[in-house]
Amino acid sequence: MKRLAVLFVGVILVVFTLGGIAYGGSGQVNINTAMVEELQLLPGIGEAIAQNIIDYRTANGPFTSVDDLVKVKGIGEAKLKNMRDLIKLDGSSDFDPTGISPKQTK
Repeated sequence: MKRLAVLFVGVILVVFTLGGIAYGGSGQVNINTAMVEELQLLPGIGEAIAQNIIDYRTANGPFTSVDDLVKVKGIGEAKLKNMRDLIKLDGSSDFDPTGISPKQTK
């Protein structure tokens, strides 16, 4: 039983370590101008939530704070934390998804 617990902890550590390394994008996405396809490059954002972001900004105007994303259906504090560093509010998007597989963005 002890071996199983040690093995489990080891596997978890490897997954978290490789998961962080595998997500290799750089730059940021402007959430005030990005279209659905570009928003889907953010971790945890699929087509439906990307559309929710666009619908929210269409109804309420541009985001004035990254924290405003939690007002979008499907985005909570945990999801925002995972993508905060990949988001900006002005300028053009310069996110480069090199090295990211489609599964990592969902």
